[in-house]
Amino acid sequence: MGFDKAEIEMLMDGVLAWPAVQDMMREAKDEDRFDKYVEIVQERVPWDDRILLPLTPALSIVARDGRRIVKCRCGHEFGDYRVNWKLSSLIYVRDDEESLSEVYQGREMPDPSWTQVREYVCPGCGTQLEVEAVPQGLSA
Repeated sequence: MGFDKAEIEMLMDGVLAWPAVQDMMREAKDEDRFDKYVEIVQERVPWDDRILLPLTPALSIVARDGRRIVKCRCGHEFGDYRVNWKLSSLIYVRDDEESLSEVYQGREMPDPSWTQVREYVCPGCGTQLEVEAVPQGLSA
């Protein structure tokens, strides 16, 4: 049983019925499922550079002018795919009780003397691209 592009798109949007999601997880992956996924992602961006590999819901490695770069769905370019895109993002660091308490409550809050939470944001559109918790003192 193969899954069509519309079903994959519904899965991406979080609106595919749970029984269909279970069927999709249970079945062997279609040989062309990744191609369908990339096609959907390509249709959803406002630019024409060819997507080579989606990295996250917002970031992809694309072919641009003979190079391979990381690009946000808004069009912001982070540069060469071999260089960590996080270094070109906006970074908000939560490393004290006040800033951590904006997100975490009670026992859920990490100990700020041990942990910092880094939020990576696209400078082009403000989309939060990734969040990571790291030990205090590690550089980005």
